Amino acid sequence: MSKERARRRAVREAERERAARLNAERMARRSRRRALAARLTPRPVRFARQGGLLARRQRAQNGVVALLFLIVQLLTWLLWSSWQASLAVFVLSLLFVPVIVTLAFDRRT
Repeated sequence: MSKERARRRAVREAERERAARLNAERMARRSRRRALAARLTPRPVRFARQGGLLARRQRAQNGVVALLFLIVQLLTWLLWSSWQASLAVFVLSLLFVPVIVTLAFDRRT
């Protein structure tokens, strides 16, 4: 009886060792796969706004310029039905926006 018990214990231990070895191999494959995925996956880039007074002022000024540009385009579209006139005002607006920004919001003074 004790030889049979010893044989069953040896079989159980061998099965346990085999299961542990398979588990260790599975965990090693998983860690290698995760390491490879970590190397291949691009890191997320966080875009943060500048929070200073000058940055807030510049954002507000850019918003005002964009709003005025849109208002001019809307008024052109409503007042003139000609698409040539709308296109001409659009092109002229694109050309004059930097000039107006420079004159209105000159930061050197």
